[in-house]
Amino acid sequence: MRLLVLGGSDFAGRAVVEAAVGRGWDVTVLNRGRRTPVPGVRSLIGDRTAPDGLAALAAHDGEDGEWDAVVDTWSAAPRPVRDAARLLRNRAGRYVYVSSCSVYAWAPPAGYTEEAPLVEGADPDADGTDYARDKRGGELAATGAFGSDRALLVRSGLILGPYENIGRLPWWLDRIARGGPVLAPGPRDLPLQYVDVRDLAEWILGAVERELSGPYNLMSPQGHATMGTLLDACVGVTGADAELRWTDPRAVLAAGIEPWTQLPVWVPPGSEAHDALHGADVSRAVATGLRCRPVTETVADTWGWLRELGGSAPQRPDRPPVGLDPEVEAKVLGARAPGSDLSAPDSDRGPGHDPSPDRDS
Repeated sequence: MRLLVLGGSDFAGRAVVEAAVGRGWDVTVLNRGRRTPVPGVRSLIGDRTAPDGLAALAAHDGEDGEWDAVVDTWSAAPRPVRDAARLLRNRAGRYVYVSSCSVYAWAPPAGYTEEAPLVEGADPDADGTDYARDKRGGELAATGAFGSDRALLVRSGLILGPYENIGRLPWWLDRIARGGPVLAPGPRDLPLQYVDVRDLAEWILGAVERELSGPYNLMSPQGHATMGTLLDACVGVTGADAELRWTDPRAVLAAGIEPWTQLPVWVPPGSEAHDALHGADVSRAVATGLRCRPVTETVADTWGWLRELGGSAPQRPDRPPVGLDPEVEAKVLGARAPGSDLSAPDSDRGPGHDPSPDRDS
């Protein structure tokens, strides 16, 4: 298989490239060349935000300029998706756009499928609007050029694993590695839904081989992990002297702590945000080959990658930092009454956040 990856040096794109090289595929990447490419790929240099950003692709004609599929992880204004898709529609068999479950109109109910109502997509000719509309605009751009029969829309949810440049799992690992009492937002058995970036990559490549098209919700089945199994795995791999203090969600919210951002991954049970972020129906993806590794493997491999870095995890400049201030954490832990942990709130109060949060790469 001949694969073109637009990007290919960070997180989801890099995972796709590594998986394709591992399968023996012929891989070309187009990016700004700021990072060392994965060994074994053909590298083209181009900045998709520049007027001539696709010049290297335009000049790369003949057999070397044709691919079985293109994978695009772009997550800003949809114009670069439009430009690339138009350029490649007669030179590639399939266009895989890594989109987001944020494209569903807020707030999708628990169990929502790919048929749920969508936000209005941004005009591909316009500048960036908001994350959800931009992602939907990218979907429209891909489908407009390749048609519904050759465009694959990967609506990812929360993505975790090595190379994460959003900071969610790295923050939890770093916090727990420091040891001591750790504010663990309850309940312990709160179900989570996410996808390991490598499982995302393998499914994408399998979908290319199967010539799949159309939209797919792409994350683990509901309850694949819980807050308890996630944080227990963090304690286990770091070997830290950390004490998880499970705290009632009402106490967390009463302290003014923002779910999802100040306490990454977590949103309170019973809220519309939990239904939207951890409640998608993924039966279509599972039926077409999605396999999700255990949470312990995702956590262990992410910790191993962080240790190899020997410092802080990379942070995307277009994403705000995540995590809880130590002073706020200490204050909440000091005020927590004994025995006040683990129970779920009666209300459906949700986090005070943007109603279309960033859930993908």
